[in-house]
Amino acid sequence: MTSMLHVYNTLAGRKEPLPKTGAKLKMFVCGPTVYGDLHIGNGRTFMNQDLIVRYMRSRGYKIFYLQNITDVDDKIIVRANEEGVPWKEVARSYEKIYRQNLKTLGIVSIDAHARATDHIQEIIRQVQTLIKKGHAYLIPEDGWYFDLATFPEYGKLSRRTTAQAEDGVTRIDDSDRKRNRGDFCLWRLADPSAKGEPVWKTPLGAGRPGWHIEDTAITEHYFGPQYDIHGGGIDLKFPHHEAEIAQQESASGKKPFVRFWMHSGFILMDGKKMSKSLGNFMTINDMLARHAPDTFRMMAFGAHYRSPLDYTDSVAQAAAKNIAEMRAFLVRLLFAAKRGKGSGSVRLVEFENRFHAAMEDDFNTPEALAAIFDLMREANKAIWDLSAQDARAVYKWLRSILKMLGFQQIDLKIPRQAAKIARKREISRANKQFAQSDALRKEAEALGYSIEDTPLGPLVLPRSGD
Repeated sequence: MTSMLHVYNTLAGRKEPLPKTGAKLKMFVCGPTVYGDLHIGNGRTFMNQDLIVRYMRSRGYKIFYLQNITDVDDKIIVRANEEGVPWKEVARSYEKIYRQNLKTLGIVSIDAHARATDHIQEIIRQVQTLIKKGHAYLIPEDGWYFDLATFPEYGKLSRRTTAQAEDGVTRIDDSDRKRNRGDFCLWRLADPSAKGEPVWKTPLGAGRPGWHIEDTAITEHYFGPQYDIHGGGIDLKFPHHEAEIAQQESASGKKPFVRFWMHSGFILMDGKKMSKSLGNFMTINDMLARHAPDTFRMMAFGAHYRSPLDYTDSVAQAAAKNIAEMRAFLVRLLFAAKRGKGSGSVRLVEFENRFHAAMEDDFNTPEALAAIFDLMREANKAIWDLSAQDARAVYKWLRSILKMLGFQQIDLKIPRQAAKIARKREISRANKQFAQSDALRKEAEALGYSIEDTPLGPLVLPRSGD
């Protein structure tokens, strides 16, 4: 087993060791823009980051995990105008949905959320610092822009150049009066003709923040000018994360702004990039209407966090089946731990080491899950011959690992009625009343449970997962 965690650092372009266990780390992940229901690509990113923090904490790391919420944005304003409501009503409504999604998906590792609108003063101060240091300029009746010519290292995260920066601008950055093609807006001046636009009266002029500035103003407020880990979707690497680096390193003069950059891969739908125009767009709520949260978590961990994940019905079905098999295996183990009188054993330490070696190698969840399923296969070969001690040890370890991974429905609760039917059926079988025994089996199946005959007695299990 490796001695410390290694992660792929986008900035370095290679795997690098994190500080040793016990270190105190500061981590920031780009949160949602709350103008609509989040899609499953967002959900996958947040679930992967949740896993990363959960695992690191389980290995002794002390992490403060911060996430922002973009609650002022062009998209929010457009949605508010479409619905005929104030922009803040839209933002708060979808923020509430987002927080409920986190709760349902079991994403519990975030220590604090920071809204952009709660940090306007911090944003103003950082823009003023950039102006004072000569990194920003004013376009009258438009806004304050970052001057890319003053930051020659722009592009060092994504390996792109300032000449390529124009394809990363947003509507808020789109001005034909910019000094450089990729210059981006720090503070947008209010448009008197704009409908429903939020406005703050500031020394910069009446207006609102640009897209990128909130993140660095927020992290500087919580962490100072430098911190340890920055996570987010790969789609944010350029231009958003490049802009963050340019802003903070220009404002503070300190490098690196962030030591480790971690980026999650895309979700595909049947092999194609998700797109509303293609009709293959799925929100988290859509997904939750079709699958249990644990099924989505199993799907997410079935691919490495940096790799694309292709969502298909067959992948979802396989994930649900895997969850059902894990839960049933735990029930068998607990049964064997309570009733087993055998002397068989399982090489638990070997599989435990494999699991942690995979996780410490840039959170390789496919290999970590493979170690778990290989353990299940070995143990299942002689599960009714296991010693009670070995069955209990495997049960305890696997249950704790699944809980650490964030699976919520670990324990199976067999209703009394199903358990009572199983006991009655066992009496019928002992008395050779096979017709009654078959009838009782069917009665249990009608309730959604099967009765498994084992050398240790009848065992009741659910008939299916998800």
